[in-house]
Amino acid sequence: MRIILGIDPGSRITGYGLIKVEANKAVYLASGCIRVQDENMAARLHNVFTGVSEIIRQFTPTEFAIEQVFMAKNPDSALKLGQARGAAIVAATTNTLSVAEYSARQIKQSVVGTGSADKVQVQHMVTHLLKLNKTPQADAADALAVALCHLHTEQSLVRMAGQAKKTVRRRLR
Repeated sequence: MRIILGIDPGSRITGYGLIKVEANKAVYLASGCIRVQDENMAARLHNVFTGVSEIIRQFTPTEFAIEQVFMAKNPDSALKLGQARGAAIVAATTNTLSVAEYSARQIKQSVVGTGSADKVQVQHMVTHLLKLNKTPQADAADALAVALCHLHTEQSLVRMAGQAKKTVRRRLR
């Protein structure tokens, strides 16, 4: 069984979302946030690492996807975000998971249909696509969107490979 762990990294709040894939469809498994208290940066990174490691131990995902860093107006914020991403990625690779990375624009495009979607639109579509009873918190919804983007991207690549294979067969006839 395939289980995809999506991560929306942050130095104070790191969202996580897990979906399982049944008959090529996404089924909600779990989501939430790793909240880090106002500690020094090293302690926050340790908490992100241990939090992600615990989620991996608890749910044993087979795939890991994370949002890439984007350059915000504040370079210091981007650096902290990058460090939190690094802690989450190390947790994944320590547990022998390969890492797939997607830009915020790719994630929004995959889930909402436009790369410029806002958080409310992402929350709405995640709730709809996973048939949830209630809207997840924004960071958890973003993490579920990362997992869905990973699934959609992989399915698109498989379809494209199948089409290319059919084209080659036609040419060989």
